[in-house]
Amino acid sequence: MSSYAILVDGGFIKRKLGSARAPMTAENFEAFIDRLRAEPCLQGLRLHRIYFYDAVPFEGEAKKPLNGGKVNFGASPIVARSKRLHVDLVRVPYVALRMGELGFRGWQLKTMPLPEEQDTVEITAADLVPVIQQKGVDMRLGLDIAALTLKDQVKVIVLVAGDSDFVPAMKFARREGAQLFLAPLGHGIKEPMREHADLVLEIT
Repeated sequence: MSSYAILVDGGFIKRKLGSARAPMTAENFEAFIDRLRAEPCLQGLRLHRIYFYDAVPFEGEAKKPLNGGKVNFGASPIVARSKRLHVDLVRVPYVALRMGELGFRGWQLKTMPLPEEQDTVEITAADLVPVIQQKGVDMRLGLDIAALTLKDQVKVIVLVAGDSDFVPAMKFARREGAQLFLAPLGHGIKEPMREHADLVLEIT
């Protein structure tokens, strides 16, 4: 029996299955996986594994400019929630976490309307937000696609994502003989993603 793997962009699916008020939980994710596995195109195939790509929360401290004091990112409820989610996800059958990292890159201004009738604006510490960048996640996803196809571990890859940065990995999988099914969860994807997917699954 041929096998398939599900590769999930964690940042993407957390935005699609959750919100700031009601973040995605492991239960939400498992329910989504059940719907995905029920798709007719996957019937008769054996699930190899579900790879969930995310980043370890940043827990460092940083001094905020303009006498804004020191910020302890590790004390944020978002960090605690992310760590709890990762603990819960590894308990979902067939799930393997692939973790990158988050790095602090300084501060930037919040998006705000600029006044039309004055030449200057006053900036305070409250107008600054941290710049946190994700590293290593997309690379891990691309490497797993290469390994799964080159080692002939699966015949079908189901990619849950909406970022066109994954197009080179999608093209590689197809060149190596795997079928690539894309699940964009209703996200408006660019044409190259459609072009290099064998099937776009209309599942939300």
